[in-house]
Amino acid sequence: MMIFGGTMAILEGIAAIRKDDVLVVTTNYAYSFDTTSWGWVHLGLGIVVILAGLALFTGALWARAIAVLLAGLAMIANFLWIPYYPFWAIVLIAINAFVIWAVCTTGGRQAHLA
Repeated sequence: MMIFGGTMAILEGIAAIRKDDVLVVTTNYAYSFDTTSWGWVHLGLGIVVILAGLALFTGALWARAIAVLLAGLAMIANFLWIPYYPFWAIVLIAINAFVIWAVCTTGGRQAHLA
């Protein structure tokens, strides 16, 4: 799910960089950046999230901690992205919440069984 969420963030970033006419730009928004800037933020964050998702396959504790941190950052970025593309942002917030839940609740049972 984390790799999927990162891929979606990359696509979100590319869409904002290439076609910022497609996105609705609201006025009087406290965190209003140029949509191209938001696109670069989502693109960079998506790449890092995919790398963290791949690192989760090692099963290392550091990979789990970084995954939770990056999924949280991605949730914040998508929360700030809601005025530009609400449906996509809310879907990615839900995916990242699921990733945090999954990473935090798995692994403990295996340690008790060993």
